[in-house]
Amino acid sequence: MLAEPFPKVVASLIILHLSGATKKGTEKQTTSETQKSVQCGTWTKHAEGGIFTSPNYPSKYPPDRECIYIIEAAPRQCIELYFDEKYSIEPSWECKFDHIEVRDGPFGFSPIIGRFCGQQNPPVIKSSGRFLWIKFFADGELESMGFSARYNFTPE
Repeated sequence: MLAEPFPKVVASLIILHLSGATKKGTEKQTTSETQKSVQCGTWTKHAEGGIFTSPNYPSKYPPDRECIYIIEAAPRQCIELYFDEKYSIEPSWECKFDHIEVRDGPFGFSPIIGRFCGQQNPPVIKSSGRFLWIKFFADGELESMGFSARYNFTPE
């Protein structure tokens, strides 16, 4: 019984997080900005795997954007995530500005796998369970090409 409402609760939490998020916490977002934020992330659970990209890829991604992608595998499966070689996210020390953050689970507080930026695509990422949480963040300066990522599922 618990497994069925779980994705609905998580999806609700994500939408609440995205609709209330602001860049610096001092400005209110307009409705159109909130809708853009919600539209640039996805919850995917296609049985055969799939592909997702940063907004506008392979053209420059827009500034001031936060996109959350959650990948869900079937029970007793793990996720393998691959980033395309055409990859470019504004480089910075410790990826403090534009970055991709990957977490091992369905939440923004799940254990972190890594934070990535720069010109070299991240290594192949494997989840320990059936969810991966991926955040793409772009600040207000220095946009780049972004990323294309593909995923597939493997048995645990």
